[in-house]
Amino acid sequence: MSTTVVTSDPDTDEVTAGGLRRLLWGRGVSALGDGMWFTIWALYLTRVVGIPAGTVGVGMAVAAAFGLAAAVPLGALADRHDPRRVLVAIAAVRTVGMAGYLLVDGVWSFLVVTVAFVALANGGSAVRTALVAALVRDNGARVRELARQRVAQHVGYAAGAGLGAAVLAVDRPVGYTVAIAVNAVTFAVFGIVAATVPGRRTGGPARPVRANVRAALGDLPYVGVSVAVALFSLCWAMLSTGLPLWIAESTRLPLVLSGIVVVISSVGIAVGQVPATRLARTPASATRTAVCSGVALAASCLLLATTAGGAGPVAVTVVVVAALAHLAGELGYVASSWTLSLGLARERALGAYQGLAEAATATVQIFGPALFTLAVGTYGTVGWLFVAAIFLIAAALLPALVRRALRDRPVNP
Repeated sequence: MSTTVVTSDPDTDEVTAGGLRRLLWGRGVSALGDGMWFTIWALYLTRVVGIPAGTVGVGMAVAAAFGLAAAVPLGALADRHDPRRVLVAIAAVRTVGMAGYLLVDGVWSFLVVTVAFVALANGGSAVRTALVAALVRDNGARVRELARQRVAQHVGYAAGAGLGAAVLAVDRPVGYTVAIAVNAVTFAVFGIVAATVPGRRTGGPARPVRANVRAALGDLPYVGVSVAVALFSLCWAMLSTGLPLWIAESTRLPLVLSGIVVVISSVGIAVGQVPATRLARTPASATRTAVCSGVALAASCLLLATTAGGAGPVAVTVVVVAALAHLAGELGYVASSWTLSLGLARERALGAYQGLAEAATATVQIFGPALFTLAVGTYGTVGWLFVAAIFLIAAALLPALVRRALRDRPVNP
């Protein structure tokens, strides 16, 4: 899989392109382990280890809170040092954390292992973005490379979910043990692959980590854009939580339909994410694309609201059309988020800025399932209207927020 690298040395071009290809395949391997783990973790921890479901939920929330706090400092650490080395260190800790699940025998060991494994996820994404940005100087090429990474990630997730389903079908402790060991190996493989990528800082003189953290957190225009863009990430909880609840409780449609929608989404992302980056090459075009994405996601909500009590081919068709609108919104949102988070960031603290963007998205993701459980599961049609309003409000606010952010900074090319 080729990529575009902007540099003056042809030999460096080839070396860097090879490093990006290795990073791409390493991401696919680690995503395979992620997909397998996300399929089995709940049953493993509650049925095999014997931890109460409520305790597992609290532990995950605590780990997520640590992750929010760590995202910006980890990104700033990638600005101060070579992001490749930071990424390798994160992969090593997460490898040990995943293997540690094999030793969990109570609440406290579960909490320690979960914080070690989960809390570095958002920061790891920010550092990986910073590494791509360090290797690829042109902003459009950066976004295209990130799109390729997302395609590899979804292919890996799908394959891993299939393996996880096989583990659940067997439903024996040894199956869970093997799956966890394999997942730990996938993170180790990613770390080894990342270590072979050319090392390079994101740009500008090295600055203290604390200074870059302050620069990112104190950039209120960028914070505003990040929050508005992060609201579009509710589309993920919409698919994983809102739609299954709606079909099960408010329609007479077959439950398998929600699974079909996930397949449509996965295939659409694999095919369309790289082309979608052409719609978001600059902050201005990314803003327009994000606004259209918010409208598409709102339209998807409104279409689903019309299927209350529905059954038969007509209702199924409406759900499929809503799924296609959701797919278009998600593709545009993701492409726009990369262009805005990179294009509006100050290059000297790019890693810290990516950590801030990841933290904003992660915050929305923490509350997303609860929002859809309350809105759609409790209030039904009115809940869909409420979520549609959130998408439209974010789309309406974003242009002014981007214009404000553009006033006082040079835009990355």
